[in-house]
Amino acid sequence: MYKLVAFDAYGTLFDVYSIQALANEIYPSQGAAVAIMWRDKQIEYTRLITQSDPHGPTGSKYYLSFWELTRLSLEYTLDRLKLNRSESQVEKLMHQYAHLTPFPENLAVLQKVKAMGLTTCILSNGSPDMLSSAVKSAGMGDLLDHVISVDPIRLFKTSPESYGLVQQTIAVNKDEVLFVSSNAWDALGATWFGFKTLWVNRQNLPYEALGPRPDYSGPDLNTVISVLDRR
Repeated sequence: MYKLVAFDAYGTLFDVYSIQALANEIYPSQGAAVAIMWRDKQIEYTRLITQSDPHGPTGSKYYLSFWELTRLSLEYTLDRLKLNRSESQVEKLMHQYAHLTPFPENLAVLQKVKAMGLTTCILSNGSPDMLSSAVKSAGMGDLLDHVISVDPIRLFKTSPESYGLVQQTIAVNKDEVLFVSSNAWDALGATWFGFKTLWVNRQNLPYEALGPRPDYSGPDLNTVISVLDRR
C-alpha cells in the first residue's frame, strides 16, 4: 500500500520542548514558558510569511530561513518574558536547538521501516543545515533516504507546494505516501494535499474541529509500525 514514509522533523522526530532543560538552566523556573512561546512564535512567523505573499515565482518575497525565524522567535520570546537577552545566551539556546533531543523510539521505528523495504524521508520547514545537524546528532543519517527542506521554494508548510516537494524528489503517487507528523495542522495540510496521514498525538490532544481527520493516529512513533503491519 505504501512505498514511502515521510516524516515531519520538529515535534515528530525531534523534541522541540527538550530545549526547556537548557532554558531552565539559563532562566531558572522559566524554561517551560520559553520553550512553549518560542515554538508558537516560530510557527506563527512561518505562516505570516507564506500567507502574506505566496504566489511569487520563487516563493514569498518576505521569506527567511527557518533557522533565521527560530532565532528571531527566540529573541521575541525573551523580550516578551522580560528576560535578559545576551548574545551568549541566545547562542547557547540556538546551538542546542540545532541538536534537539530525538524521541526515544525513533531509531527502532526507522530501522523497522527500512527493514520493510520502504523509502524514508523527512519533509520539514527546517533549513538544510539545521536539519543536517539534527539528523547527524540523532544518529539517523543511515536510516533516512532523503532529507527534504522547503528552503528551495521559499514557502513553508502548509502550502501545497511544500508537500509537492516529496513527489518532486521521489517517484511516488500521493496514495503511496504515509505522511507522519505530530503537528495536527501539518497532518491536516498533508491530508488536504492528498497524502495518507498519521498524526502522532503525543500530548493526547483532541482532533482539530476543522476536518478531515488524519487517516491514522497514535500516541508515539510506534504507531507507524502498527499501520504498516496492516498492509
